Amino acid sequence: MVRTFNDLPQSKGSKIPAFEMLISLSKNGGIPLRQQLADQIVFLITTGQLRAGEQLPSVRALARLAKVHHNTVSGAYQDLVRRDWLTRKRGSRLIVGTGAGARQSSPSSLDELINESIQRARNMGYSLQALTQRVRERLLAQPPDHILIVEEEAGLCEIIRQEVHEKLGWPVEGCSVERLTKNPSLAVGAQVLAPNYVIEALKPFVPQNQPPVSITYSKADEHLDLIRALTKPSIVAVVSVSDGLLRTAQSLLAPAVGRLHTFRAFLLPQKGRIDLTGIDVVFCDSVAMSGVRCRHKIRYHLVDAGCLENLAQQLS
Repeated sequence: MVRTFNDLPQSKGSKIPAFEMLISLSKNGGIPLRQQLADQIVFLITTGQLRAGEQLPSVRALARLAKVHHNTVSGAYQDLVRRDWLTRKRGSRLIVGTGAGARQSSPSSLDELINESIQRARNMGYSLQALTQRVRERLLAQPPDHILIVEEEAGLCEIIRQEVHEKLGWPVEGCSVERLTKNPSLAVGAQVLAPNYVIEALKPFVPQNQPPVSITYSKADEHLDLIRALTKPSIVAVVSVSDGLLRTAQSLLAPAVGRLHTFRAFLLPQKGRIDLTGIDVVFCDSVAMSGVRCRHKIRYHLVDAGCLENLAQQLS
C-alpha cells in the first residue's frame, strides 16, 4: 500500500511536511520492514523530497500510516539518527539533519556504492534486470572519461597508448577486437581509437553518440630524408617494442639504406634496455626511447599529429 505523510493524523501543534512523501512497505520481499523504511526515507532525502530541517511524523503516527509496529518505526528512526540522516530536536521530535547522511552519503569504495544502489533499487521494487538496463543506458549516454585503443598487437597498442596519453593527458586503455566484441562493456565511457580497417566491425559495440576515431599513422619521409643525407657508410638501426613496426620500418627504410649503409632491427621487451653506442643512427619508438643508449637517437612518432588533433576535438 502506498500512502503519504499528508494522510497522517496531525496532533495539535505538530508540523507534518506539506508535500507528499511516498512510503511503500512490503512484507513479502524478504527485506526487514525496518530496513525498507530507513532506506526509503534516505531516498527521499537524497532526491530532495525531504529537505534539511523538515520535521518527520512521530513514531506512532508513521506506524499507523505504514501499518507496522511502532518498534519498527522507532528502530528505523534510531538507525537514521545514528547515521546522521536525522537529528533530534527539543521535545524528541525528529528533523532531517543539516548534514544529512554525511558519513553514509560517500561510500568508502566502489563496491560499497554498488551494493547500496542495488539494495535501494530492490527496496523500491525494481528488478536487477531493470537496474542493469537503466544503468547501461545512462552510462552509454555519458561523455567519455578515457580513451580505448583497439589493436591486436600488444606492442603496437602500447606505443599508441603512450603517444596518445602524452599528447592529450587522458587515461588510455587498450584491448583487442575479440576482447571488445566479447565484452562490449569495455566501450562504456570510452572514446574508441582503432585502425580504419576494423572501424565498421566495432560500431555495433560502441556508443552511438561516441563513434570510433580512425588511427592515422605518420609518414616516414623525415626519416628517409635523414638517411639519404648520410654521406658516409653508416649503421642505421630501428628499435621497437612492436615486431610489426620493425617489419614495416625495414621495408620502408630499405630503399634509402641501399648498399651504402647497414640496417639493423632490435625488438626490445617493454621496460628492457639495450646499449647501441656503436650504432651511428638509431630510430626508436615512443616506448623504446627511454631504454636505448646510443650516440644519435631519434624518436619516431607512430601516430600522425593530425590524428591526435582530431581525437582531441572529438573529446572536447
